Amino acid sequence: MTSSIKPIESRSVTEQVTNELRRSIVAGDLAPGSTFSLRSIADQLHVSFIPVREALRNLEGEGLVITRPGRSAQVTPLDLEDLRAIYRLRGNLEPALARESCLVITDAELDRLHEQAVEYGKTHHSIHTVFEAHHAFHAEILAPAATSWDLRVLNSVWRAAERYIRIGFGKQNPGENTRIKGEHERLIEVFRGRDPDAVAAAVLSHLKENEQSARLALVDEPRAVALEF
Repeated sequence: MTSSIKPIESRSVTEQVTNELRRSIVAGDLAPGSTFSLRSIADQLHVSFIPVREALRNLEGEGLVITRPGRSAQVTPLDLEDLRAIYRLRGNLEPALARESCLVITDAELDRLHEQAVEYGKTHHSIHTVFEAHHAFHAEILAPAATSWDLRVLNSVWRAAERYIRIGFGKQNPGENTRIKGEHERLIEVFRGRDPDAVAAAVLSHLKENEQSARLALVDEPRAVALEF
């Protein structure tokens, strides 16, 4: 059992336990395929058994854990077919939303997102810090065209994709912050052109490159070093 889960100092609500377990799974602190008892998690988080059980139900619904008979659970293993399904969903939804969003998102919002993208390139940020912020970037650039249900679905598949990417990346590549900065600056520039076809194509290309990088990491190819959520 890993010791990297951060203890929750006081009795926690289920949402807090869910968030901490999700963070540990997505970051790879709880390894894919690993099993653990609900009691051991409760002890590490300094909470009772009940919120852990409820949190695991939430995470099972997100595809991150598999609950087992008795009081144990397994972190869902990584799988090529699951990765393909994740990116099929993203490829159907994100380019379509981007086509609409580019016509209504304001210049001021694009300026703000550009500043956010520039921030990714600063070398004092760890790759994990960049991933945390860049989830919000993708939500915000699509938000003008997205419904609450779109965002619920996207949040679920983004978390699933991020787990593959962050675990596959392993340790930070010194040039990765600069690469991520450049990728997102280019997306902003395409959005500024207000051409729905060009925007949809750019988003789809972005997703295909990310999926390929994740696939290479999953089969342990040494080339898989340029990974991104």
